[in-house]
Amino acid sequence: MVTIRQMDIISVKGYEFKAFNLRDSSSRRAIQFRNNILNALSKLGLSEDDVDVPLETVAIKKAPASATWYLDGFRLYYDYKSASRFIENLYIITKVIELEVAAVISGEKTIQEFIHDFSEEKDIKEQRKKARKVLGVDEDSLDLELINSKYKLLAKKYHPDMSEGSTEKFKLINNAHKMLKRELA
Repeated sequence: MVTIRQMDIISVKGYEFKAFNLRDSSSRRAIQFRNNILNALSKLGLSEDDVDVPLETVAIKKAPASATWYLDGFRLYYDYKSASRFIENLYIITKVIELEVAAVISGEKTIQEFIHDFSEEKDIKEQRKKARKVLGVDEDSLDLELINSKYKLLAKKYHPDMSEGSTEKFKLINNAHKMLKRELA
């Protein structure tokens, strides 16, 4: 989830950085962001063949952005869709990856922590849709407060100690919440 403060600072995944200026948007700019991602990940020993950053033909269209890369046998993935335009979403991905790689290089974070933070299964998008369905929110919902609220209601209702309780349903609800919280936090 994106938090904008003072109209020019964004807070994502515990990092703060300047918001993207839409006047600078173009397909060329999207290519620059893709190259910045490739450059950052190359500092961890990855080559261009290890990284996939799909680009939209129209950078200012409303669309999510994503990056997939392979490191030490793990599939790592990060997507972002809370901003209003593809170019903004790609900018946020670029900044997060650059900051995360810098944390690994500086020793603030281990490579294992980096892998853990970005490790995702190939069908993560479908899993997220199912998680939203389990919690009873729109399949496109990005509202973490709403997701948390639905989670709390369902967790209370299906807790094993309650009359309608079900251990299996409770686990399903908890796993759905964890997945979406990881995506949006």
